[in-house]
Amino acid sequence: MSICVCAGAGMFCSFGVAPSNLIVTSNVKTLTTAPAATIMDKAPMVNIPPFGMCTSLANPTVASATAAALGVLTPMPCVPNTMAPWVPGSPKVLIGSYPALTNGSTLNCMYGGVISITTPGQTKVMVP
Repeated sequence: MSICVCAGAGMFCSFGVAPSNLIVTSNVKTLTTAPAATIMDKAPMVNIPPFGMCTSLANPTVASATAAALGVLTPMPCVPNTMAPWVPGSPKVLIGSYPALTNGSTLNCMYGGVISITTPGQTKVMVP
């Protein structure tokens, strides 16, 4: 059993330098201790705030700054670029018409980073 993720959950990106907190907008009616998240809470800057600075060379701003610094990796401000939903989500629990987001789900950034849940925001509600 996994833990259901809710608003305020802690997240970390593999290319970010700081943690961030999930903002839930896909659901405002189903509550754990806060609104429960679904796999569709994936919009950059709306649901997924920046992770401080980005260190991925696939990010055009990081690549440009690194080239300008003669190859020395130069982190630039993070602007998440997430398109696909979180995976895998809960196979049996739907919130609205979308699978519930679980603490084992991950979200891929188009710049190569993998966003994972570090703290689900609550510990009482479990989902299969």
